[in-house]
Formats: sequence, structure tokens, C-alpha cells
Amino acid sequence: MFNSIALTTVRVLDQDEALDFYVGTLGFAVQDDVDMGFMRWLTIALPAQPQRQLLLELAGPPAMSEETAAQVRDLLTKGALGVAAILNTDDCQAVYDTLKARGVEFTQSVEQQPYGIDCAFRDPFGNHIRVTQPVEGPVTVSDADIARWGGAGPA
Repeated sequence: MFNSIALTTVRVLDQDEALDFYVGTLGFAVQDDVDMGFMRWLTIALPAQPQRQLLLELAGPPAMSEETAAQVRDLLTKGALGVAAILNTDDCQAVYDTLKARGVEFTQSVEQQPYGIDCAFRDPFGNHIRVTQPVEGPVTVSDADIARWGGAGPA
């Protein structure tokens, strides 16, 4: 039915600031930067995966009413919109060290998880981004992992 996901929206408050962060700091590349009059169509992608793009879209019209946009901007800056992206890497610690040196503020340092090694940060607008070095093969989650994550464990 479907072949791939081509585009995912990341809400931002300022597209130029988003470009500086995602391209200048994280290493994404601009795919499209088009002034459409009523909006700016701004997409980026990882150089190694140009077919999977992020649309850096302003939280506002024409995608939503100004009233809704104000609510979305408030939730965005509080970090309440969930994960914007999970970026995979072969070396989570190296990514952490590099981005930390570039001034990125992390919300979680590098940690071993059942699914791999990961860390987390927010973009300048509040979007959560995770960096994961996934493990090979099937993942097993223990009761201790569930408890550490705040879950009640298996019934």
C-alpha cells in the first residue's frame, strides 16, 4: 500500500532559527526553501537520507487558526508535544559529546537502555529529540526496566 514516509512536520516558532539549529548545529541539509506567499515551505533532511524529510513549519496559519496556533505554541514551548524525531547513530556517546560542545542542552545524558544506548535534548522551541544507538536483534525488557521507567510491570 505505502512505500515510505516522505515528510514529517516539526513545529517551530522561527524558521530561520530552526535552520540555524537543524542545519548548522545538527548537520541536516536544506531540501526545499520556497516562499509560497502564504507560507514558507522549508524542508530539511539528513544528507545520507534525503528522501525522509522534516518540514520545519511555523505553528500558525495556514495550517491552523491563530487561536489554535497560540495554544500549540504554548504547548510547544512547554515541551508537551511529544517526540519530534528519533535520530539513529552508530556512536551515541560521540554525538552527545559533539553536540554538547556545540552548546546543545541535553535533557538526558547517554544511558544504556534495553533497546540500545540513547540520550535526549530539545530544540530551541521545545521539541523533544532522541538520539539512539540501537541494539542488534530482538529487545528484551525486564521488570527492572519497566520499574525504572515508572511502570507497574507485568500484571
